[in-house]
Amino acid sequence: MMPGCPFIHIIRKNEDVYSQILRKLFNESHGIFVGLQRIEEALTGKSRKTQLVRVSKNYRSVIRACLEEMHQLAIAGKDPASDRQFSIQVSSLSAMELIWNLCEILFIEVAPAGPLLLHLLDWVQLHVCEVDSLSADVLGSENPSKHERFWNLVTVLVLQGRLDEARQMLSKEASTSPTSAGMCRILGDLMRTMPVLSPGNTQTLTELELKWQHWHEGCERHLQDGTFASSPHLESLCKIMLGDEAALLEQKELLSNWYHFLVTRLLYSHPTVKPMDLHFYAQSSLDLFLGGESSPEPLDNILMAAFEFDIHQVIKECSISLSNWWFVAHLTDLLDHCRLLQSHNLYFGSNMREFLLLEYASGLFAHHSLWQLGVDYFDYCPELGRVSLELHIERIPLSTEQKALKVLRVCEQRQMTEQVRSICKILAMKAVRNNRLGSALSWSIRAKDAAFATLVSDRFLRDYCERGCFSDLDLIDNLGPAMMLSDRLTFLGKYREFHRLYGEKRFVDAASLLLSLMTSQIAPRSFWMTLLTDALPLLEQKQVIFSAEQTYELMRCLEDLPSGRPVRGEPDAQPLQDDDVEATKVEMLRLALARNLARSIIKEGSLEGS
Repeated sequence: MMPGCPFIHIIRKNEDVYSQILRKLFNESHGIFVGLQRIEEALTGKSRKTQLVRVSKNYRSVIRACLEEMHQLAIAGKDPASDRQFSIQVSSLSAMELIWNLCEILFIEVAPAGPLLLHLLDWVQLHVCEVDSLSADVLGSENPSKHERFWNLVTVLVLQGRLDEARQMLSKEASTSPTSAGMCRILGDLMRTMPVLSPGNTQTLTELELKWQHWHEGCERHLQDGTFASSPHLESLCKIMLGDEAALLEQKELLSNWYHFLVTRLLYSHPTVKPMDLHFYAQSSLDLFLGGESSPEPLDNILMAAFEFDIHQVIKECSISLSNWWFVAHLTDLLDHCRLLQSHNLYFGSNMREFLLLEYASGLFAHHSLWQLGVDYFDYCPELGRVSLELHIERIPLSTEQKALKVLRVCEQRQMTEQVRSICKILAMKAVRNNRLGSALSWSIRAKDAAFATLVSDRFLRDYCERGCFSDLDLIDNLGPAMMLSDRLTFLGKYREFHRLYGEKRFVDAASLLLSLMTSQIAPRSFWMTLLTDALPLLEQKQVIFSAEQTYELMRCLEDLPSGRPVRGEPDAQPLQDDDVEATKVEMLRLALARNLARSIIKEGSLEGS
């Protein structure tokens, strides 16, 4: 409603392709994607799962590398606007890695009860990393056990299941505080003896549950006996190790998010949780942690969908929440290779994997160089990839000849005939505008465009008439079979051959070729006077070059010239201009032809007489 608005907002789709760091993500992940498509046939049996997990970890390592680089830029930045942009991208990449890692555990690793909790612990430890800076801060002080955040550190270590490190911290407390040394030793023993299913351990889940129950009862006994009553910190730690929900929720600030709360709760209450039961604990943990004070964020919904094993909801929520298609395209492709999406087809002609890959590849084509990556993504979309590639490749701005050659190579490798022709025509037009006739002719031949080849050939002939010599002789001399593309191009090639024969003093061959160009009516009518003028030096040679019959043909051509008689559908053929120069030329030609006719008749008559 306000007149004279001082701002113009430029809207640009697929903004992320212009980010320098994200371009590294796109480039690195492209190689992983193509590698996965190529090894598909080799993925069989037990090795299949191992290979797919390795591919997933490769994707995550690329995300992590970009995340760290982006984080460094965010720290070092001096411009508030770019700092804000970097911070947004750091948050986005962190969420991507968090979600991907969880999907890897649940859908690709398919970890069973027991190992499942170990994977989830690793997941939390990797993504809730404030503990490392806190540890460095506390341990870097002169007296760590007296540091104001010492107990925060011990508590976080226990919450993350890093009990060996927590015991080491308690030993520091015991050495500086004799009154609590006994309690620290008892709690340290409880931490040391907590049953955990290690990767190489052969014990069954039942054995683990029995040992864990026995250990849990021991913790409860110490708590009920008041072993830690004189130390609130140690008592709180014991309650956490018993899985006491109230004690855990008191540490909300240290837990920082509900999924950390979930994993800690499972560790100390349900260590042998089965995958199918995860969503019950996840939902109750989310509800308890938020406590009705706030509603779930989009990231919470995505993680909850993953815990519910609803792959399609995960993909849908990520498509809505994330700023580009990279994540959903690559994750969906990987899950499709895990054969988890086979039953899900979309109603508009393609499956989910292909739809998302097409969207991602389309975004890459918005960038001046990343389009080359997009080509491979289209290649691996069997239903609509070819059609989409044809549509997108026609829209690439051919700003330089080098870029045009790259596009052309892509089209030729895929037998995209129409696109090859279209690109060659565009380049030929550009070359004509820049008066680069050789390049224009080369592109029109490559496009197999007879009409344009005729137009360029006419330009060559016009230039010859004006300058008296040909440009781009190498190209014209080596036309080969390409000269058959159009009559005008054939004439250009043959006319250049006439000049070459004349230069080599092969006059008889040159004369025959010149005559055949006129009598076959390949030569444009507007060029006949030039050809007849070229015949003058041959007519004036000491030896007779043209026979009587050939001379009659030349005379007929000369007489046809001013008549304006249409030849081979040339309605625009102009009659000879009646000016002094042309008249002089015609008279000279008539005289030379008459003289040559007399000489040839005498020569032929004497040959017959002998």
